[in-house]
Amino acid sequence: MLDLGDSGALFGLIDGLGHGLAAAAAAERAVAVLAENRAEPLDVLMVLSDHALADTRGAAMTLAMLYFGTSELSWLGVGNVSTCLIEATPTGPAARDTALLLGGIVGYRLPATLPSQTTKMRPGDLLLMVSDGILADHGDAIDLSKPAHVIADDILSGYAKEIDDAFVLAARHRGTKQ
Repeated sequence: MLDLGDSGALFGLIDGLGHGLAAAAAAERAVAVLAENRAEPLDVLMVLSDHALADTRGAAMTLAMLYFGTSELSWLGVGNVSTCLIEATPTGPAARDTALLLGGIVGYRLPATLPSQTTKMRPGDLLLMVSDGILADHGDAIDLSKPAHVIADDILSGYAKEIDDAFVLAARHRGTKQ
């Protein structure tokens, strides 16, 4: 998460392709680009990351920008970093909205068009981003009564694949200050 001051926050999950030091180097370079350019629109951040990762093995990444004043959440994903908003329902936690992911690799084969999507993030909603190293049935571990970091830890400890890197980002909207 990168702080945008009072205006919002930028969330991102970057999964360098493959394993080991080369995958970590690609992800770290993308993080540096995002930190240096955090106020740019999501499509610009993707293009800047693509240029910066051109001599690496590349990465899958999803970015989400939350604007505090309007509670609007914009997101854009390239590759296989799944992202959704989880809400409490009478029957338990459920995905209220899911980011559409574009095919491609940041640093190697970026899609020609990068349309971001916008949704509203309501108080209590949980933004959940998971890499492909997390099993698909990870939703079973979501207990919205727990803090976001505990939910992320529960998913990571219970649903990480043994043969892949696994990453989880969870952030909860706690409402606006009155």
